[in-house]
Amino acid sequence: MAGTMPALPAKLPNTGTTIFTVMSALAAEHGAVNLGQGFPDFGADPVLLQAVTDAMAAGHNQYPPMTGVPALRQAIAAKLNGLYGSAYDADRDITVTAGGTQGLITALHACVGAGDEVIILEPAYDSYDPAIRLAGAVPVGVPMTGDYRIDWAAVRAAITPRTRALVINTPHNPSGRVATSDDLRELERIAEAHDLFVVSDEVYEHMVFDGAPHESVARFPGLRERSFLVSSFGKTFHVTGWKVGFVAAPPALSAAFRRLHQYTVFTVHTPTQHALAAYLADPAPWQGLSGFYQAKRDAFRAALAETGLKLLPCEGTYFQTVDYRALSDRSELDFAKWLTTEIGVAAIPLSVFYQQPQERRHVRFCFAKRDETLAEATRRLARLA
Repeated sequence: MAGTMPALPAKLPNTGTTIFTVMSALAAEHGAVNLGQGFPDFGADPVLLQAVTDAMAAGHNQYPPMTGVPALRQAIAAKLNGLYGSAYDADRDITVTAGGTQGLITALHACVGAGDEVIILEPAYDSYDPAIRLAGAVPVGVPMTGDYRIDWAAVRAAITPRTRALVINTPHNPSGRVATSDDLRELERIAEAHDLFVVSDEVYEHMVFDGAPHESVARFPGLRERSFLVSSFGKTFHVTGWKVGFVAAPPALSAAFRRLHQYTVFTVHTPTQHALAAYLADPAPWQGLSGFYQAKRDAFRAALAETGLKLLPCEGTYFQTVDYRALSDRSELDFAKWLTTEIGVAAIPLSVFYQQPQERRHVRFCFAKRDETLAEATRRLARLA
């Protein structure tokens, strides 16, 4: 007699397939230009690709140290300290991760537990909420203002005795906004006053436009001492499929992070780490990233200005948010699906990035695409004029 299957634990029972998977599948089905999911459709620098081959040929194919290849950690620390005036130690404070998402999840598990509350600023990237829930904690969504600025009064009002941490993301996905130095100083005051940990998602740190600086938690001593800074080489060097990133945090936080890191991924692809360490010797690729994407942003915005879509500010990232209320009264999800199936361009609705969906009639396009891809997308979007 066959036994009965044991019941599965109800982890993330209300979580389905991500919007990125849904929209990418819909785009493929209908032959749409996929400006939804945030990845480039162009190749990485051949110099970087060759560096991986060279590393494999040199025999760098066994386990590296759990915290990451020393040369890569040294390069990361040097870059952060040079940019932000910090003093991260390569051995104590830098851990190489399997992408930004793994770094973020592990950081949250390191600093929060059952019953703790974690503030997320909405619209919030969709991995934050489930990562917090898997740690046994409670995500508390605080909506940004109507023009996607951080509403610090609302943040203060959301803090309770159970609040343990806050997740910030700048440059901000999905809105394209960038936090200012005043924002970071206010975060510093709040974190110190309420003894909060900060998980800072800075994967778009080198995509800030119009001459503005990236305001990292690493710049502010009161934040640096209580923050996990998360970043990603995938975003910076057009290799999102490599899933290599890092977390920078002071020694006590890094020690807590590494206790979990060693029993989840343990370590990260060895030859890629050696290749990245060698590639970082030349700062030109990441120093030129803002100008590279600003040119794409400007051309894309100029083309969209000829449609009925209203352009919202894009201060950083490679995402452009638009307001379509002059064209349709459909919900954001329905409009995104209609845009994909009828116009032939896939976008992402912002409503999915809230605990309680907000219908602002906004969708997000990714412009990290070849010029030909963007030209074809804007040719199709011209039908909305």
